[in-house]
Amino acid sequence: MASRDTAGLGVGRAVAFVSPALLLIGVFLVFPALWTIYIGITDYALTGPSSVAPSVVGLDNFVEALDDALFTNALWLTVVFVLGSAVIGQNLLGFALAWLLRGARPALRRVVEGLVLLSWILPSVVVAYLWIAVLDRDGGTLGALLGSPGTAWLVEYPMASLVIFNTWRGTAFSMMLYGSALAAVPPSQLETARTVGASGWQTVRDVVFPHIRGHVLTNTLLISLWTANDFTPFLLTAGGPNHESETLPIFIYQQAIASGRLGYAAAISVLLLLVNLVVAALYLLLLRRRS
Repeated sequence: MASRDTAGLGVGRAVAFVSPALLLIGVFLVFPALWTIYIGITDYALTGPSSVAPSVVGLDNFVEALDDALFTNALWLTVVFVLGSAVIGQNLLGFALAWLLRGARPALRRVVEGLVLLSWILPSVVVAYLWIAVLDRDGGTLGALLGSPGTAWLVEYPMASLVIFNTWRGTAFSMMLYGSALAAVPPSQLETARTVGASGWQTVRDVVFPHIRGHVLTNTLLISLWTANDFTPFLLTAGGPNHESETLPIFIYQQAIASGRLGYAAAISVLLLLVNLVVAALYLLLLRRRS
């Protein structure tokens, strides 16, 4: 044991150093997760007798969720939302911006990066209000630009609007991550590819991508998990119309607050947690294969 203690702290001091972090993890992560699992196996409700003395119902909430057409719809819409706005939208747009800004003038690069970053750091309520103003049916900016006033974008095309909105809002993280990754690509290899006449796509595929594959996996994992658990779409559509934009976080909120079924909502939260764990495990598997 002493030979492994390279810092010379000893067991007592080492435990003392990590105990605050372990305490925070236990209070804010482990305990809420365990409490959610417990509530998920009860009929806990927002009001009524079950709010005072909930009964244990076992796996009934989970079975009901898997048979619930609204849950299946919310799960499918969440997959569409994640694939459209995160895996495809933010990944591609973030990389494209990082790639194009490599050779830009410093002033132009700072302006573009600042504008993109601004959309990411603004409060969700402010961003949602701005996009409602853009997509408004009567006086919306988009309708005026396209010459088609009267189009209710958030009603007629709710998921498409949310995908575009989340792509615009979340691209900053991907752009910054890919910008740092591209800076580590050896310039000599890029110059060699340019000398032999490789096209831009060939350069990205054969020279750039092998160097940033790990960054792509990391970025895809993070933005996928963030998007799958994002509640901001509620501020734009509230899950409507007729559940057409009701992703899982919104569905959980509706079941917990609007319907008052806290136990059922907690069970769905556990299912969403399991999906997140599966995605994270898949990422770790791909990363291990890469290494």
